[in-house]
Parts: sequence; structure tokens; C-alpha cells
Amino acid sequence: MGKKLVIVESPHKATTISKYLGKDYEVVSSKGHVRDLSTKGKYGFGVDIEEHFKPDYVPIKGKKKLIDELKKDAKDSDFVYLASDPDREGEAIAWHLYDALGLKEEKYNRIVFNEITKNAVLESFEKARKIDQDLVNSQETRRILDRIIGFRLSKLIQSKTDGSSAGRVQSVALKLVVDREREIEAFKAEEYWTITSFFKEFEADLFSYNHKEIEMKDEEAANKVLSELKDDFKIESVEKKTKNKPSKVPFITSTLQQEASSKLGMTSKKTMSIAQKLYEGIELEHETVGLISYMRTDSIRLSDEFVKETYGYINDKYGKNYVGHVKQGKKKENVQDAHEAIRPTSINRDPLSIKQYLTPDEYKLYRLIYYRALASLMADAKTDNTTVILDNQNYQFKMAGQVIVFDGYLKVYSDYEDTKDQSLPVLNVNEVLTAENIEKEQHFTKPPARYTEAKLIKEMEELGIGRPSTYATTMETLKTRGYVTVTEKKFVPTEIGIEITDKLQEYFSHLINVKYTANMEEDLDKIAEGDIVWYDTLQSFYDEFEPSIKHAFDSMPKKEAEKTGEDCPNCGNPLVIRKGKYGSFTACSNYPECKYIKSEPKEVIEVADCPNCDGKIVEKKSKKGKVFYGCNQYPTCKTAYWDKPIGRFCPKCKSMLVEKKGKNPKIKCSSCDYTE
Repeated sequence: MGKKLVIVESPHKATTISKYLGKDYEVVSSKGHVRDLSTKGKYGFGVDIEEHFKPDYVPIKGKKKLIDELKKDAKDSDFVYLASDPDREGEAIAWHLYDALGLKEEKYNRIVFNEITKNAVLESFEKARKIDQDLVNSQETRRILDRIIGFRLSKLIQSKTDGSSAGRVQSVALKLVVDREREIEAFKAEEYWTITSFFKEFEADLFSYNHKEIEMKDEEAANKVLSELKDDFKIESVEKKTKNKPSKVPFITSTLQQEASSKLGMTSKKTMSIAQKLYEGIELEHETVGLISYMRTDSIRLSDEFVKETYGYINDKYGKNYVGHVKQGKKKENVQDAHEAIRPTSINRDPLSIKQYLTPDEYKLYRLIYYRALASLMADAKTDNTTVILDNQNYQFKMAGQVIVFDGYLKVYSDYEDTKDQSLPVLNVNEVLTAENIEKEQHFTKPPARYTEAKLIKEMEELGIGRPSTYATTMETLKTRGYVTVTEKKFVPTEIGIEITDKLQEYFSHLINVKYTANMEEDLDKIAEGDIVWYDTLQSFYDEFEPSIKHAFDSMPKKEAEKTGEDCPNCGNPLVIRKGKYGSFTACSNYPECKYIKSEPKEVIEVADCPNCDGKIVEKKSKKGKVFYGCNQYPTCKTAYWDKPIGRFCPKCKSMLVEKKGKNPKIKCSSCDYTE
């Protein structure tokens, strides 16, 4: 075999992998997806509904030239390897490349690797296979579903409300946030009281009377108890137990996002962006290597090689008694177990040894991933737990202590868990203790907490909504669409978010709900397994969805536009605020009969005198929204600059000096090579 072409998605990944392969291999990047559904056909879906939802694919804007270049590369090669990511989306990208480049069946193979290390990449060539069409069908079904729902629902929402979009997963996630807010609004706080006895070295809380649970709903009840208590407490029982504190399972996508949020303060978007860099490859002193395994996964499985390597590492560094066992975790349905959990590619590459090659955020996330995977294979911690029951006039008080007797996995993971010793003195049954003080305290029950980003992702995972690749995107969509605001790291639905949720529930409660969305995810999994036909799933959905959307377009009242209090100068009808592609604007309410649009005065920012006339150089925007600087006497004077003029002139050629921005801002001439 002569020249071999390897196509990956990312340029960075291409750079890393090319260093592992010989001169006979050329590694190039598709820069992600190269094709998408067109906007032809009914409602612009890009599919032929009558022909089993046959998709019509077109090059993504700006990718036509790249596809042509890849075609040439493929034609000039003897064999092509498609090496996109090891998930359904990666499989779909590989198929699109195969189809768009016109590859021949006998001249290509699909390779996958869970980590970007030299051994993993080289081994992937030995296990090369053909594209898994079932995985492709599953991913493309998801894409068509999201296109149909997104296009139709979004158009409905835009025409009837102040919202801008709706979606299969995003709208259900938004409903969770809105439902929680309504629970909080409906919540009525209830009063209750507690009583605590304070001793020299510890404290104990009242929990029962005559060994039956006691509740104090008001101060009167608390005062009654206090009046019956004495200062002396008799020890009724002392119970000691040694308990195992098991380590956590290694990270999957959702738990990584949750822990990075709560422990490192990172958003899911930032977490996945950093994880992508760690996966694709970091340049170390003597090698460029991926530091973690693939980060979009819902499996907690660890490879036998990694487990063996890590057991040896633990034994050598911490001792035989620290070696644990592989965690099984709870059995979940529809887990893509071909993947591994998120782990370091080598346990011998500890965070401190490579810290100098990482940014602070990369180091923090790698450290979290590294120690979570290491801890998952270490022995359980052991604690001595002591529970003491005290009796005072038939009222029982309880105190508890805990001492770590074997740190186990906490040897490496204590920074991420709040586990502290709370020791008690030696106490014996029938011993009498005298309290220094006994106090009552008023409390009120609290409403359910709003979702943090981490909690919402956890809820979505538990309910079966979305998949690893969708969580971060959903979080960002809710925020960027203005459907939620983030207050003290918690999601608060906006008026628009609540309005959209209510409208969707009024007309689509049978489709936009947790159960339906979770069932759809299960159907997508069945398609991936080859158990059901992809277009049958789409047909079943469409037969239910389309009548509902038509009914909504006919029946859902359009929200009345907000009046400005002014009248149209052309026809006298009220002016209203409307939404457009580039934001809000003021226009006549009698549209389309009257097409008056009010011109809003724009702030003029002057930056310098024009060197060619008596005008001023002002800040402007091009049709594409890019800032430039031009004369306010245009079109009489056409003086213009892309960089900001500073009002001084070049000592060499007398042209205007401008401020060149960037990582290293500098003052330069707008015409010659002069630089300050």
C-alpha cells in the first residue's frame, strides 16, 4: 500500500496524530462537519417526507473549497482512513466524508480510538472496520428530528411570542426550570423548633420523646420541653461501628460537568472546551499526547490495560492495602459501553509533573479527572462511627462522631470531598453528664432550591433527557436565548422563558415532556443497535407532531406588540416595538399596509479630524457588522480605515497613524511600514 490519507475533525488532533505516523501517512482535518441538511422542500426541512424522510445534504457554508481539497487528497492517496471521534456524531461525520468525497468501498476504512496516544492510534489501524450505518442512521435521525421540531416550533414561537427558538431537548430542560420556580412560588414555609444541649466537648440534639419522634411546631411547644428538662443527662447507649466509605466511580460526561461546576466553578461549556484540548493533545517536553480519554461518554468502564497499570501504580506508591477494585456502579439502560469512562491516558503522568505545560484551568481540570480515576481504583476508606444516645426526663438526645481509621482513596481525593474527623471522648453507658447550656432555636422549612447548571444536568441525566454531547449545548442555549438568567449560580426563568413554556404546554404537552423526550432517546438507541427502522421512528413522530403544530398556528393567539405611545407619521396608527433579525425596532402597527420604520438616532463616536477634508473620522459598521472608521462627509469624502486613527501623522510619509489591536497592540502607519 502506498500513500495513506487519514482524515480527522480537528486541526489540533491532526497535528498530534501526524507525529505518531510515518512518512507514508498524511493527516488532514475536515474541521468538523462538512455537510448538513439543506433548507429545500417542505418547511425548509431538507428532507423528502413522502420518500421516507430522504435527506438532502449540502456543503456547510464555507466548506465547499475544503471538500474539494479533501477530494483531491483522497484521489492522490492509495487508501483513506476516516478517524473522526468514537461516537455517533463522529460516525456520521465519517459517513458524510465517505459520501461527499466519493470514496470507494475497497479504498477506505474507519478507525476509532478512545485516546490520542501513539499506542492507541497505531492499534486502531489493526482494528480498522467499515462505517457502522446503524450509528449513522441514529445520529441523522436525531438531526432530522431536531430540524423538524426546531424549524416548526421556532417559527411558531417567533410569530406568537417574544421568544426566538424552541427545541426537542431545550424546551423540556426549560420546563424543568420553570416548574421548579413555580414550586418555589407556591411553597409555604412552616415553622419548627429544635433543642440542643451543649457540653464541654460536644453537643447533642433532641430527636425523640419516649423513643418516638418528636416535633415542635411553635415556641410554646419548645418552651414546654425546656421546662421539663434538667441539667443532667444519662448515657443510655453507646454504639460503635466501623463503616466502609467507598470511592466514587470514574467520571462520565455529566458527572464531570457537575463536579467541575461545584468544585472548580466552571460552566459546562468551559469544562467541555478544556476537556477537548486535553483529549486532542498537549505538547509536553518530549512528546505531544492526548492527556485524557474521550470526554463524551456515559460509560464508567475502564480498560483492562488502564486498570492493570493503575493497580501497579497504587501498590508501588501507596502500598498493597490501598489497592481497591473496579467499581461497577448502578446498571443503566442505553449506556454506550463501547466507550470508556473519562480517565488519564497514563496514570504515570501525574498532574504536578506536567503542570508547567498546562494553563491554570487545564491543570485544574486534568487534576480533577486524574485523581477521580485513580481514586476509583483505590481501597475504600474506613471510619469508626460512634452514636451516643442521652436521656433527660424521657427525652432522647443524639450525638454522633466519626474518625477516619484508614484513609484509602481519600489519600488522593480528600481535596474534593468534605470528610473531617469529629471525635468524641470516651463515654460509657449510665454515665451522667451535665450540660453547660440547653438552647431552643426557631427554624422554617425551605422551598426546593433552584437548579444550578450542575444540578440541572444531573436531573436531565437521571430522567434520560439528552445525551452526553447535548448537555453543555442545552445549558448555553437557555442562557443565550434569554430564557433563564443566572443568579448566584442558579437558573431563574425569565418572563419570556415562562411564557414559552406555558404556550408549549398548552399545545404540545403530549410531546414536550420528560417521558416523551426520554422515550425518543431510547428509540434513537434502538436505531443505533439496528433494532428499529429509522424512518419509521420519524414517521410516527411526524404523524403526531404536524397536526399539533398546525393547530397551534391556527389557534395560538399572537402576543400583542408593545405600544410606544407614539403614532405613525405616515398613517396615524400606533407605533409598536417589533423584533427583527438584528434586535428590536420601532415600526407601524398597520404593517404590511404601512411599512414605516422609525429611524433611531445613533451615537456618533468621533475619533479624529479627517486628514483629507474638514470632516470628522467617526466609528462606523460595515454591512456585516464589522467596525471601521470613516469620514462623516461620505460619499463626498471616502477616507476610511480598518484600524482606529489616533489623530497623529507618520513622520515618514505623513499618512494617518492608527492603533493596531491584538495580543501586542501597537501604533503603525496606515500606509507605510512605520511602527512605533
